[in-house]
Amino acid sequence: MRTRMQDESVLNGESIVTETHGAEQVGDQDPELGNSPVADETGDAEYDLHESVSGNTTCLFNDKEYPDGTYVCSGHTLLRCDRGIWVPSGSSDPDNP
Repeated sequence: MRTRMQDESVLNGESIVTETHGAEQVGDQDPELGNSPVADETGDAEYDLHESVSGNTTCLFNDKEYPDGTYVCSGHTLLRCDRGIWVPSGSSDPDNP
């Protein structure tokens, strides 16, 4: 039994499965709307970001609130809400997992 939603595509005749965790496609962040910060892909600034949003258990993306642990797709990037910040968690592009 699958516990996470998977997208399947075909590349060169072979089936490729990309984990998307049932993520909603949310597009790009609109700077005029409320958004939680997105961590640097290297993770170097993640600690500082958690300090700046201390106490948050939800993330905002274009004024919409998401609970901790939620995944969203922003373009081809899979983001996970982690205590008030968005953490890049891989590709959501089935052609480039």
